[in-house]
Amino acid sequence: MMQDEQLIKKRFLDLFQQAQRKGIVCFSDFLTLNEQNILNSCAGSLGITYELSGGCFYAERQIAAFLPDALYYEWSYPIKCIEIAPAYPKFADTISHRDVLGALMNLGIAREKLGDILIKDNKAYLFVKREIADYIAEELQQVCHTIVHCVLEEPSAMAVEPELKEFEKIVASNRLDSVIAAMSGKSRSQSVVLIQSGKIFINGAECLHNTYLCKQNDVISIRGTGKFIFDGEIGTTKKSKMKIRFRQYI
Repeated sequence: MMQDEQLIKKRFLDLFQQAQRKGIVCFSDFLTLNEQNILNSCAGSLGITYELSGGCFYAERQIAAFLPDALYYEWSYPIKCIEIAPAYPKFADTISHRDVLGALMNLGIAREKLGDILIKDNKAYLFVKREIADYIAEELQQVCHTIVHCVLEEPSAMAVEPELKEFEKIVASNRLDSVIAAMSGKSRSQSVVLIQSGKIFINGAECLHNTYLCKQNDVISIRGTGKFIFDGEIGTTKKSKMKIRFRQYI
């Protein structure tokens, strides 16, 4: 694990040094939350200057742009958005994230070239590296048993945002272990295990401390469960317990 982390750091440093040497912005592939966390943690000590974007608001998988000290041109992220829609909506099956990802894997697409996949109104919105966007738009013709057609756009033109489902729960406090228990449906002790095993990310950074106090608008990702926005406290019960509201990406 430590060796993998060192290789990831070396890759980031190489990209930053290329950006400095050539005077251009250099881009990574789409980074997982863990890779983003490694970049966040090592950037200061390595002197790396970077920005992140996944093409949409609150994107989980994001591309890092490594910036040279002297930058004299306007730049944009090499991200395209593909709308994947049933060709015959009346006869279409329900499109799921898993089905879309499976269809892309069948095309031989590397996962790191793919960003988030958002589902809305039985259409999928896929964020991808520009270099493979045309290939996917031309070759992706079926998702599971549903015939689809693809429309290629700039991310800003799609203006698509993830759908969120709202929940209200009662917790002992806004400590991370209590909030994770409410979000995941697990016990406090199980939630502590999730936290200590590196499965919790807050605003893209790994959090290993169960005593962290969740703040309004924190984006909390639980590996294997999903991603949430913590909206904060909305009241207290007669027994002085805290009422909280959060939203889950669906």
